[in-house]
Amino acid sequence: MKLKNPIVLASGIRGNSADLLIRAAMEGAGAATSKSCSLLPREGHNNPTMLDSGGVMMNAVGLSNPGVDEEKGEIARAVKEAGIPIIASIFGKSPEEFAKVAQSISEARPHMIEADISCPNIHREGMMFSSTPEDAASVVAAVREATALPISVKLSPQAADIGAVARACAESGADCITAINTMGGMFIDARARRSILHNSIGGISGPALKPVSLRCVYSIRKAVGPKMPIIGTGGVTTGIDAIEMLMAGATAVGIGSAVVLRKNAFADIAKEMESFMAESGYKSLSKIALIE
Repeated sequence: MKLKNPIVLASGIRGNSADLLIRAAMEGAGAATSKSCSLLPREGHNNPTMLDSGGVMMNAVGLSNPGVDEEKGEIARAVKEAGIPIIASIFGKSPEEFAKVAQSISEARPHMIEADISCPNIHREGMMFSSTPEDAASVVAAVREATALPISVKLSPQAADIGAVARACAESGADCITAINTMGGMFIDARARRSILHNSIGGISGPALKPVSLRCVYSIRKAVGPKMPIIGTGGVTTGIDAIEMLMAGATAVGIGSAVVLRKNAFADIAKEMESFMAESGYKSLSKIALIE
């Protein structure tokens, strides 16, 4: 994939429609990822599903989507009209279901498929596919068998050893790693004596997540070596944040909450990166050294 800049719209922050992916391109994104889709339509959770509390954003949308049969038409149109690489995010309840969704969405010819194994697409109570290397590898192997398109795997910061999970994904056929998904959390209204989100537990995103995502990207880079592409995602809201993510080991940088928190996020973050590089004497992104 050739990107005009390293800024990628992360999955979930917008929606499943072609218009929103095309909008990201018009706003300056180097690539755009669709909201995750499943084999069948899914309604998701009732409101309230999202809350911003001063740098800590939390959501429990519930993976609402129209299903892959409708989604692949949206992806096909985005691929045709956006002018930037389109990444189609998918999820399933089992490796077999992941494979079916991957095979179907491949008909739209996205530039890459992102297997979201780190949201509440759980195959047994309390356990995400990204929790262990073995479970992650089983999904990647199934998706690899189902499609010839490049595959990225979206990992969770809550894995006991995210580096080992990433290495297992690479060994099972993944072409890229997306790190990280949100981290579980909760908001409570003390006066109302109840949780705020309808689902009670949600995923933390926004600036509060950045130290966690930097640590995860750094660990993954150490585990998979220098050649595996990594889309570092989580808490990036400024150009300096994005530079830090590249220094931790990312190849490209996903932004999600920043689209909500600031206007012209894609173009402005790219400009801020350029300014830092000019001031610091970097001639290209490849010269931004991975910290040891």
